[in-house]
Amino acid sequence: QVQLVESGGGLVQAGGSLRLSCAGSGRTFSMDGMGWFRQAPGKEREFVAGITWSGGSTNYADSVKGRFTISKDNAKNTVYLQMNSLKPEDTAVYYCAADLNSRGRLVVATDQRAYDYWGQGTQVTVSS
Repeated sequence: QVQLVESGGGLVQAGGSLRLSCAGSGRTFSMDGMGWFRQAPGKEREFVAGITWSGGSTNYADSVKGRFTISKDNAKNTVYLQMNSLKPEDTAVYYCAADLNSRGRLVVATDQRAYDYWGQGTQVTVSS
């Protein structure tokens, strides 16, 4: 059974940091692009950050650029999202996802329809 399991969410004060992890099992994701999305209450799920299968290219939503960093460790079959300088508007459920067609793309996919596997999500709450 293929699974993506997120961890590392929690409650943090504004200005603080969190590091989310997404561990894959059931298949290797080393040849896949990976992405992080988030969904705040009453809002649609939105792209946050993505990384190509090789790790050679990343992309970020404008709202998190300069504050969040995505990385992947193929040996651990895990992707990370380091979140610094957190703001209350970053409060959301964060999901990781795998793009199995990343090798066919020149850039990171930002459309959630490009992603084939999804985790169950982890809650991030930033207090003011």
